[in-house]
Amino acid sequence: MPRVAGTGIRTAWRVTDDGDFFCPECGGDRCYQRLAGRRRLTVLGVPLLPLGAAGPVVACVLCGTHHPVAALDHPTTTGLALLLRDAYRTVALALLAPGDPAARAAAEDSLREAGFPQTPGDVLVGAPSEAEVREALEPLAPHLAVPGRESLLLHGARIALADGPYTEAERVTLTLVGMSLGLAAADRERLLAAA
Repeated sequence: MPRVAGTGIRTAWRVTDDGDFFCPECGGDRCYQRLAGRRRLTVLGVPLLPLGAAGPVVACVLCGTHHPVAALDHPTTTGLALLLRDAYRTVALALLAPGDPAARAAAEDSLREAGFPQTPGDVLVGAPSEAEVREALEPLAPHLAVPGRESLLLHGARIALADGPYTEAERVTLTLVGMSLGLAAADRERLLAAA
């Protein structure tokens, strides 16, 4: 279609939602506005003819760039840190043998490294179920690179090895952790042997 001088398409945006997200352009946690718009044909800057709705977008308040709504699916830096902390705690609890002081000390050290400044007794109480382990790890896995997922499995392996070789129950739990993190069977075995 040939372009006529003085004509164009303008989108009028309206804010439908706001909040915090990780801006791919800025590279940090920013405020966003979710926008919905209507396109109009303009002649000499005057909107004349409606052309339909513009798809919803997310606009960064700081840099002004527009992103697809799928950008809201990624956690903020703060949210990712909380997911990671919860994952470390869940893995420690899943592998902590009741009454074993060596494993408890390894779990406390590991949790301190993960961001728990002090490890009160109530943080290390109650073994999580298989569903709780999956619930804590599966949402985190897509946001971690392979070395990060491997590090989380090694964290569990160090706790399990604190009281001697892997027991059958520890091996089953570590397999569950590795599967929840999306690690292949060969990688899981390699990491458990290397720990």
